[in-house]
Amino acid sequence: MSDLATAPQIDAEFAQLTSPYRGELLAHCYRMLGSFDDAEDQVQETLIRAWKSYGDFEGRSSLRTWLYRIATNSCLRALENRARRPLPSGLGGPGTDPDRPLGRAKDEIAWLQPFPDSMLGTGLADPASVVTSRASMRLALIAALQYLPPRQRAVLILRDVLGWHAAEVANLLETSTAAANSALQRARAQLASHAPAEDEIQEPKDPAIRTLLDKFASAFEAADVSSLASLLREDAVLEMPPLPTWFRGRGPVTRFLSRVVLTEPGQFRMVPVAANGQPAFAAYQLGRDGQFHAHAIQVLSTSDGFITRIISFNDSKLVPAFGLPAALPS
Repeated sequence: MSDLATAPQIDAEFAQLTSPYRGELLAHCYRMLGSFDDAEDQVQETLIRAWKSYGDFEGRSSLRTWLYRIATNSCLRALENRARRPLPSGLGGPGTDPDRPLGRAKDEIAWLQPFPDSMLGTGLADPASVVTSRASMRLALIAALQYLPPRQRAVLILRDVLGWHAAEVANLLETSTAAANSALQRARAQLASHAPAEDEIQEPKDPAIRTLLDKFASAFEAADVSSLASLLREDAVLEMPPLPTWFRGRGPVTRFLSRVVLTEPGQFRMVPVAANGQPAFAAYQLGRDGQFHAHAIQVLSTSDGFITRIISFNDSKLVPAFGLPAALPS
């Protein structure tokens, strides 16, 4: 917000008015873009645009609606001529041989990114609304949204996530209500063809889930592949962007982990976090200097007491967004 800081007489009032909406605007831009970094950029762009035109805001809509209008249009501009952000499973079939050497990391691909729950800032008191908010951030849904054309994506998010009326959406997109409704129906149909069946949306503090996660972290830190295998569902999936190779099935997943990742105990330290309304860990890897260095954010899906998917975003630059340091002492 450096641009805003250059005009302190205006900035104090504006910041006070808009700060309650920053978290939900960040989540909105993330749903549109699939990138936490890009979402932060567009929220900043939104607030700068809003600040510059605040004198023209006549209150014909609420401040929240006005900010969402600016944010949505900002995201639509950002999505022009931009490819969707995928996960490895969205680019091809699973690896067939976990003993084969992996292909190179594809850093040139703009991969989907995780979203820190601590940044969501919904301020919702209603438990049902909290669950709905978490569900709308799950990685499976965010990945599926990437298949929708940008305007269809905006219509679906505004209608089905934020609960806007058709006329409001039509007004924002400068189209007719009939066209907005038609875009919504097409978006719903296309989303259904890409979104996998949802895993359980469970309370993170549930004792059974907490026990499952504790066992996972302990097995990972101890390189205990046998114990880890007992926590995975038979059809569990492992993805590791920016590596394009991914694996499906308890056998291939544990075989790969034992051969490449969990080769000896004490190489990793797992710090619990939360991402996309799902349980997650920041994984730190032991370096030659004796410190544990940020390595990845691992987002987990669970169902029926088992881990069904591990998405390990192997990018150390993601860790600071979760309020964690770049390194931990040994």
